[in-house]
Amino acid sequence: MAATELRGVVGPGPAAIAAPGGGGAGPPVVGGGGGRGDAGPGSGAASGTVAAAAAGGPGPGAGGVAAGGSGGSGAGGSGSAREGWLFKWTNYIKGYQRRWFVLSNGLLSYYRSKAEMRHTCRGTINLATANITVEDSCNFIISNGGAQTYHLKASSEVERQRWVTALELAKAKAVMMLAESDESGDEESVSQTDKTELQNTLRTLSSKVEDLSTCNDLIAKHGTALQRSLSELESLKLPAESNEKIKQVNERATLFRITSNAMINACRDFLMLAQTHSKKWQKSLQYERDQRIRLEETLEQLAKQHNHLERAFRGATVLPANTPGNAGSGKDQCCSGKGDMSDEDDENEFFDAPEIITMPENLGHKRTGSNISGASSDISLDEQYKHQLEETKKEKRTRIPYKPNYSLNLWSIMKNCIGKELSKIPMPVNFNEPLSMLQRLTEDLEYHELLDRAAKCENSLEQLCYVAAFTVSSYSTTVFRTSKPFNPLLGETFELDRLEENGYRSLCEQVSHHPPAAAHHAESKNGWTLRQEIKITSKFRGKYLSIMPLGTIHCIFHATGHHYTWKKVTTTVHNIIVGKLWIDQSGEIDIVNHKTGDKCNLKFVPYSYFSRDVARKVTGEVTDPSGKVHFALLGTWDEKMECFKVSPVIGENGGDARQRGHEAEESRVMLWKRNPLPKNAENMYYFSELALTLNAWESSTAPTDSRLRPDQRLMENGRWDEANAEKQRLEEKQRLSRKKREAEAMKATEDGTPYDPYKALWFERKKDPVTRELTHIYRGEYWECKEKQDWSSCPDIF
Repeated sequence: MAATELRGVVGPGPAAIAAPGGGGAGPPVVGGGGGRGDAGPGSGAASGTVAAAAAGGPGPGAGGVAAGGSGGSGAGGSGSAREGWLFKWTNYIKGYQRRWFVLSNGLLSYYRSKAEMRHTCRGTINLATANITVEDSCNFIISNGGAQTYHLKASSEVERQRWVTALELAKAKAVMMLAESDESGDEESVSQTDKTELQNTLRTLSSKVEDLSTCNDLIAKHGTALQRSLSELESLKLPAESNEKIKQVNERATLFRITSNAMINACRDFLMLAQTHSKKWQKSLQYERDQRIRLEETLEQLAKQHNHLERAFRGATVLPANTPGNAGSGKDQCCSGKGDMSDEDDENEFFDAPEIITMPENLGHKRTGSNISGASSDISLDEQYKHQLEETKKEKRTRIPYKPNYSLNLWSIMKNCIGKELSKIPMPVNFNEPLSMLQRLTEDLEYHELLDRAAKCENSLEQLCYVAAFTVSSYSTTVFRTSKPFNPLLGETFELDRLEENGYRSLCEQVSHHPPAAAHHAESKNGWTLRQEIKITSKFRGKYLSIMPLGTIHCIFHATGHHYTWKKVTTTVHNIIVGKLWIDQSGEIDIVNHKTGDKCNLKFVPYSYFSRDVARKVTGEVTDPSGKVHFALLGTWDEKMECFKVSPVIGENGGDARQRGHEAEESRVMLWKRNPLPKNAENMYYFSELALTLNAWESSTAPTDSRLRPDQRLMENGRWDEANAEKQRLEEKQRLSRKKREAEAMKATEDGTPYDPYKALWFERKKDPVTRELTHIYRGEYWECKEKQDWSSCPDIF
């Protein structure tokens, strides 16, 4: 692999440099410090082959596209929508550089020269998720959801407009193609049995056509006999009215025979067409299969080369701990040094501290040496449980066994996941953290005191500010948590009883397996109830993983009857294949008080390296039913949220204008601030203090509780090989239970007897009175059953 294809593996330095003003000398902000030109936000972005392959683009592609000015032509050949010269901003040393750009199939690619198109693509961006913004007469910007931002420059305003128009049209088409691919994303890949299946289908069709032909012959035979009988009736002396009726029936019989003949002919034509095109279909399927194999081999080779280079770099370079490139607080560990690939000369290559270069096969693990004690894995499960039980009786635990450092061939697993729903793909525990999705859902209550404070507010608008802060706080635990939780088994539950310590208790249950859905109900003696049903959908797109939680969250305050609802934003995990994993939240949340009509709009700003704003920024406004803004909120989803009261001031033209945030800095109120992580959290999956206690052994819980899940317990104790075997056993047991239910349902249908589908044990599916959505609402009785220790209704799922 050429050295130029691997530039930008290490992201930019800790600082951002503002562009000098005047004359459009460059973009507003570019990477500073140890960064390369063309840097973007991904720390250790993939090289071109990965991006182009993930996007479905031709050629060996590059991790991201940037572009600069124009000097180019119109539409080019080779089926491209447009190609020509543009100038691309690189860095402050070289400024704008002339590059050859090609727009084709919803992808914008660029090369150093037109001749280079045959062998090396320097960058590719998928326009389906890109935003195109015009900056001035010749400059325009392409930003890919905050993950990549590129500054382009055309030779003239006319040329710029031609490019922008072509890009917008290509984007619209790409969005449509993406929607179509999502609909078919869960379909199985083409297998070697396709040819046999196609031939079997053709034989079945031929058999059915023969059956239809037989039926047609019978219809023709009986139709002829019917017409003969009718003709005989006509020859008899019957009243005139009867003759007329017989003649009408005779005509209808003739039409029926003609129609049946036409139907049989159409079926024969269809069969002939299918047989004629079967070879063409088989050839197309074989071509797609070969293309996929080539893509897999290319990406696997890239991952191996990247891994080799990282090892070589680590062995050759050792920087002291206080090196500027390695400086910074824990807050910046996940996103510092995010960079995109560069296509510049070898002599311009810069690197940051080696800590930010990570091993692609260690996805989901600590990326450095293991600190696990060998003695901890020798303790039997029973002894471990007893120890944890004794510890729980005394006080809440503050540590778990350190995470081991297992190696894993990442690509061998992830290559089959592109475009798929990850909840349907079996994954080893190496990707997981020792908590289930039900426990992660319970972590929303980490900052429950915000709801306690909100319950005491007399002003509904002030109460809404605290509810908004609580909404943002639920994301603070995700900033370093790049491992996935265990998918709960159907019927699995998790309880958290903190009634004595914190005044609340919570219950979660997995109410559906496909699609995976969990219902959650928490109630506090401090005057609030929180309930939700969340369905998690996720898509792996090669370079990033998008996690979309679907469902509505409800918060009800008992004293006032205020009922708030909101939905969650999208979580994106970047640099899945190559580079350091980092997480971002993006989207908007509308929190509505259904009793008063008050609203709060929160905006989660996607990260952009070229932005002057602080990373992970969140802004919001609290408005009354008339739309008047009373409070403004600002902060970050990983650190803190503040608010200030908005009072109208006189604008320049005499009208009212709202006070801006920095003018009210002294009057800001701190709503929420993130608690510091426990000591050595980096060795314990970056768990918070609450997360460390969630899987602690407790007595008297239901037999379906997540704490009793054996594969999860084995993983927490560092016995990952045993955990993987146990995980496979549980998944097979769940599959057999599902097949049994399906067989019972089919038998009941055949027998015509009623069959009750699967129903959740502690939650009931019904229409929500506020949102009118079908959702699972807590039916009660769990805590009463716990008090009696009557778990006879619980299924055996472990």
